[in-house]
Amino acid sequence: MTEHVIVIGAGIVGASTAIWLRRFGHEVTVIDRMGWGQGTSHGNGGVLAACAMVPVTGPGLVRKSPAMLLDPNYPLFLRWSYLPKLAPWLVKYLSHANDADTRRIADGLAPVVTDTADQHVALAKGTRAERFVTLSDYSYAYADRAAFDADRYAWDIRAVHGFVPRITEGAAVHEAEPDLGPDITCLATMSDHGYVSDPGGYVAALGKEFAALGGTFVKAEVKDLTLTDGKVTSVETSAGRFDANRVVLATGVWSKPLMRKLGLNVPLESERGYHIIFANAERGPRHPIMVASGKFVATPMAAGLRCAGVVEFGGLDAGASKAPFDFLRKQARKAFPYLNCTGEIEWQGHRPAPSDSLPLLGQVGDSGVYTGFGHHHIGLTAGPKSGRLIAQMISGQPPNMDLTPYHPARFA
Repeated sequence: MTEHVIVIGAGIVGASTAIWLRRFGHEVTVIDRMGWGQGTSHGNGGVLAACAMVPVTGPGLVRKSPAMLLDPNYPLFLRWSYLPKLAPWLVKYLSHANDADTRRIADGLAPVVTDTADQHVALAKGTRAERFVTLSDYSYAYADRAAFDADRYAWDIRAVHGFVPRITEGAAVHEAEPDLGPDITCLATMSDHGYVSDPGGYVAALGKEFAALGGTFVKAEVKDLTLTDGKVTSVETSAGRFDANRVVLATGVWSKPLMRKLGLNVPLESERGYHIIFANAERGPRHPIMVASGKFVATPMAAGLRCAGVVEFGGLDAGASKAPFDFLRKQARKAFPYLNCTGEIEWQGHRPAPSDSLPLLGQVGDSGVYTGFGHHHIGLTAGPKSGRLIAQMISGQPPNMDLTPYHPARFA
């Protein structure tokens, strides 16, 4: 049955959902207040991180976090004035910092990230977006083998899901990546990954593909959902009312208010992310590298070298902080001491972080409203797979995987 579906949100999840829905024959309207790829989908690290199933909430985080917050060389920041508002979410978040929950969450994340390269190719192949996707290796850079061994817990979980790295040590590190600094003497490298050379441009190109497929885009702010007898019938926006049989909510951390309309109070916070583009950079990495000491990823992009990472909690309303940018700049210069660039471009945005680190994918009850948000660090990585799954659900094509870990009913 052909539906008229409204997709709220024009990031990578919304774009992927809309394209797959059009490919399945549905009438689709995408509504976003800014435009294609203007939000979090613009400012990520660009990595197709197939191995990114290990959540931040590993065992010992509760014990370690106070020292992390006080350490100027650790990429964790907090606006202390926001702590009272953050506290209820933080308690739930930290309750998962144990071995059993870490492995359960990893088992849940793995199906939506491990085939990311294939999913991006399936989404973009033959379209104007294809040129932005590069398949590549992905490396973690460590000071030495002891630092790698200290990260063994996370690597053991990755190994369970098929990712065992090739280890390079000593002089061979700088043969593989000659522009790394001398403090890095160990690389853990995995194949079957990739990166996007311009995430915002990529999503914008997917938007053009959606238009070419006959989809409709409306630039407007969504105000409310209209439900009749418990089922969605229209979306109220700053540009008027739009009728629909189905609605997909893919607005990241901004999805929370509309979820309340559906009776779900989702424990969702903004994990404020930062990046710096070193414009027209020379002497950076050959492929994406996660610098373990600084917990940031360095990705070669069309505009230059993008260094992205850092965790800051401070809500949606406050402007960017100076300290995270200073931290990123210092760590990038340490990891790539020979880097040359013509300037720097700073960006700060909002990653949607559910308290259990798992995205919300599925229909809310029998309302006709489907969720596609809460991807934390893995939005670009899992976006195409998430969009395809949602489109399959709406099209009556049950996906061949267990969707229970992502069901929004877990917050009922």
